Amino acid sequence: MAFHEKSAWIMATGLLFGAFVYAGAVRALSVDLGTLAPPTLAPLIGFAVLLVLIAVVGHIAIAVMNPSEAESSLDERETRVVQRAGYWSSYVLATGIVLSLGSYLIVVNGDWLFYGVFGSLVLASFADYALQVVFFRTAL
Repeated sequence: MAFHEKSAWIMATGLLFGAFVYAGAVRALSVDLGTLAPPTLAPLIGFAVLLVLIAVVGHIAIAVMNPSEAESSLDERETRVVQRAGYWSSYVLATGIVLSLGSYLIVVNGDWLFYGVFGSLVLASFADYALQVVFFRTAL
């Protein structure tokens, strides 16, 4: 498995885990309030810190296991994989944003709009890394 594929696994796992932790925090706040909690900075900072920690520790671990691989740049095939994954994940982002904006027109709640857009960003990033893994494992 190439370093960049391992990196994609780490980032996809980190995003998924961080999103579940963030959603749990928002859910807990919402249960306490009895309604959807407005976005606050503390859970967002927690999400970012958790994601950075997972990324740093994971990348250090895979770099220590194979240092020469960690210093390599993307080859021609890997560049195509990353570009193709980014292309398809952009559709996930665009769809999520359009659906979030459309739901705002119906619900007229800025909190829903924020969580929809934030979820779209997280889901698109996850799709990018997950598609990289799929494309690394299949022939282009």
